[in-house]
Amino acid sequence: MTHDRERTGPAWGTFLELEGPAGGPLHARLTRALRSAVAGGRLAAGSTLPPSRVLAADLRCSRWVVTEAYAQLVAEGHFEARSGSATRVRAHTGATARRDTGAGASRWTPRFDLLPGVPDLRAFPRKRWADMVRAATTELTWDELGYPDAAGLPRLRRQLASYLARGRGARVEAEHLVVCAGTLDGVLRLCRTLRAAGHTRVAVEDPGWTQLRLTVAAAGLTAVPIAVDAQGLRVDLLRRASAVRAVIVAPAHQFPTGVVLAPARRAELADWAREVDGLIMEDDYDAEFRYDRHPVGALQGMAPDHVALLGSLSKTLSPAVRLGWAAVPGRWTRALVARDTGGAPPPVIDQDAFSRFVTSGSYDRHLRASRLRYKRRRDHLLRELATRLPGAAVGGAAAGFHLLLPLSDGCPAGAVVAEAARDDVRLASLDDYRMTPPTPAPAPDPDPDRSSDPDPGSGPRPGVDVPSSTLVIGYGNLTDQAVPEAVRRLARAVERVRNGRTAA
Repeated sequence: MTHDRERTGPAWGTFLELEGPAGGPLHARLTRALRSAVAGGRLAAGSTLPPSRVLAADLRCSRWVVTEAYAQLVAEGHFEARSGSATRVRAHTGATARRDTGAGASRWTPRFDLLPGVPDLRAFPRKRWADMVRAATTELTWDELGYPDAAGLPRLRRQLASYLARGRGARVEAEHLVVCAGTLDGVLRLCRTLRAAGHTRVAVEDPGWTQLRLTVAAAGLTAVPIAVDAQGLRVDLLRRASAVRAVIVAPAHQFPTGVVLAPARRAELADWAREVDGLIMEDDYDAEFRYDRHPVGALQGMAPDHVALLGSLSKTLSPAVRLGWAAVPGRWTRALVARDTGGAPPPVIDQDAFSRFVTSGSYDRHLRASRLRYKRRRDHLLRELATRLPGAAVGGAAAGFHLLLPLSDGCPAGAVVAEAARDDVRLASLDDYRMTPPTPAPAPDPDPDRSSDPDPGSGPRPGVDVPSSTLVIGYGNLTDQAVPEAVRRLARAVERVRNGRTAA
C-alpha cells in the first residue's frame, strides 16, 4: 500500500516528450506523453498533476488541450479526478505494480528482530535533534553554508577532540581529526590512503564485522583474517602474517565475540605497530555501553602516532545520522581528506546540529539514559533465557547490546536461525561472521598474567570454550515488552532443531 505522504507528492516538473513519429494534434500528443510517463514510472502512483491552466502555461498551449488529455486518461483509468481535489495518478497503475515487486517490497521485516548492531531506534531524541537542526539552519553563517571544509566543521572537530580525550582517554588534536560519514567511510578512506602508500594487505579480526572486510576489499586491498581468542586479537598470529602493516581491531568490545582486548595484548599490539611502522585502525565499537565495570580507555591513547581512532553515531543515536570521525596520526590527515580518497564530509547542517547536541549536554544525557535502558533490557533477557533455556552459558553480555548463546552439540546454530525465521524471529549465527572455519582450542598459556580472562564472570571465553554452534542475539532494538515472547519463540526453535522436528 502506498503511504499517504507518498501519494500527495506533486509531479509538476515531469518531463513530457511531445514530439515523435506518431504526430497528430497537440492534445493527442500530450495524452500519449502522459500515458508514457505513467507507464515508465516518471509519474508515480498517487502523485498530483498540475492544474490544467498551469500545465497549459508551461506548454504554451490552450487550457482545452490539457483538459482533453486529462479527461482521456481519466476515462482510461490512468488518472482519477475528484471535485474540489487535484487530478492524481491512480494507485493501481502498472508503474506501481512494477515498483512494488522490486527488492524494497520483498524486504523482510520480522516481528522480533534480534540481529546485533542495531540500537534502540525508538529512543532516538527526535524533538531535541529537530531543535538542533532548526538552530543550525537558522544560525549558520552564510560562509558556513558554502562548500564545507573537507575535514569537517572546525568547531565540531574541536568538540570531538575534547569529548574523546574526556570520555575515551584519547590523545587527539583537533587538526588531526576528520569528520566522516561513519566508521566504514573512515576505514575506506584509510584503506585507500594505505594502498596509495604501498600497502597491499590489511589484517582483520576473525570472526569479525563482515562489512569491514568488504570495505577493505572495496579499497583494493586483501583482508587477512587473524583469530580472536579469550584475550582478543592474537597478536602472535599477526606478527606471522607477511606483508601486513595495518590492522583493524575493536579492543573495547570485539564484535561479535564481545571480548575485551587484554592489557598485555594491547601493549603487544602497540609494540607491533611501532616495530613495523604500521597503522592500527581502532574501531571504538560499543565503547560507550559497558555495564558491569568501568569502560576501558581507547588504545589510541597508548600509541597516538600509530593508531587511528574511529567512531560514529550509528550505535549511539541512529544509523540514519550518517556522521562519524577518524582521529588519525598527523602524517595521515592530509591524505585522508584528499579528493582521491573518495570521501566527503557529512552535511554541514548535520555537523552543526551534532555540535550543538554535544555542547548542550544532550549527548551525554542520551548516553547515560541509553546505558540504563540497555542494562535493564539485558538483565530481562538473561532472566528469560535462564528460564526458557536453563543451563545455557551466555557470554559477551558485559557490554554493548548483543550477547552470545552457545548451543549444545548436535544443535547447529544455522538450523536454529532458519527455524526461528519461520516463527518471525531474525537472529544470526557466530559462523555468519567468520572468514575461516573455527579451529581447535589452543594449549593453555603458561604465563598466568596473560592467560587470565580480562572479563571474568562474563560467560564462556570466545575462541576457547564457546561451542562452534553459537547464536549471536541482539537486543538493542527489541522492546522490553517483546523480550518474553521473542525468547519463547527462540527456545521453541532450539527445541525443534534438537528433536529433529523442523519444518520442511
